[in-house]
Amino acid sequence: MNVVYKSEAGAAEIRRRYEEALRSWPVAAEQLRVPTREGETFVLVSGPKGAPPLVLLHGSGANATTWLDDVAAWSERFRVHAVDVVGEPGLSAPSRPALDSDASALWLGDVLDGLGIGRTAIVGASLGGWIALDYSTRQPERVTHLGLLCPGGLGRQKTGWLFKTLLLRPFGRWGARRSTAAVAGLHAREHRPVVDQLVFLFKEFKPRTERLPLFSDDALGRLTMPVLVIVGGNDAMFDSWDTVRRVRKRVPQARMNVLPEAGHAILGQTAAVERFLSGLTTPAATGGDDTAQS
Repeated sequence: MNVVYKSEAGAAEIRRRYEEALRSWPVAAEQLRVPTREGETFVLVSGPKGAPPLVLLHGSGANATTWLDDVAAWSERFRVHAVDVVGEPGLSAPSRPALDSDASALWLGDVLDGLGIGRTAIVGASLGGWIALDYSTRQPERVTHLGLLCPGGLGRQKTGWLFKTLLLRPFGRWGARRSTAAVAGLHAREHRPVVDQLVFLFKEFKPRTERLPLFSDDALGRLTMPVLVIVGGNDAMFDSWDTVRRVRKRVPQARMNVLPEAGHAILGQTAAVERFLSGLTTPAATGGDDTAQS
């Protein structure tokens, strides 16, 4: 069995559900398979040819459907490339590049080269935010804008959620739903379908367990492009206030958005990200902090 799934039957069902979800992609899209040193990478491409490129990188335990609520708006102005990160439950290769090396950046460079993209805006969530940061610190000249949602690698990574998960595990599906909702920060009734999907996914999927390396101050100093960071005040996985402190100090041009009631899952930020990508933020807000209700 490979490193990604617990069983062949589980892998097949996850794939089936994903392919079914892709049929609800809200805009026309090309489905591409890009060869890389880590294996084939699946990419959904939407938006007008010739528009400025935008690359999307989802988090751990996810795939391109992360962006279902965003892509219709973003693809009006951008050529959007929603990438299935390798080693995650999408349609890309099951390989997992070592995080304590340049392997993830080399993989992403292969993807961009395969897509014919020289310079691009990148938006990443959680693990995808870490990958976007890692690439941007190594190849800043190729990144026009960097948008980060609950990114790893900036603030302290928390472990308390693991104990909560273990405590609730004996309570079966109820416990799985409670622990998943707590980790993601998705407690509202309207989020129940998302939580149920996550419960199923992590029953059959083996997530990466290593800590995401923290970026050094010197590495963060190489981020010369416009940067947007959106974090939740109740993130169970990363210390958002540590992220805020480091970004303020080391990435002075960055725009910080703190959502006080939000957890790790950052939803409903389509317009905020589009304004940032389109250069519609006001000079007074650049490098400042926005506090919004989630």
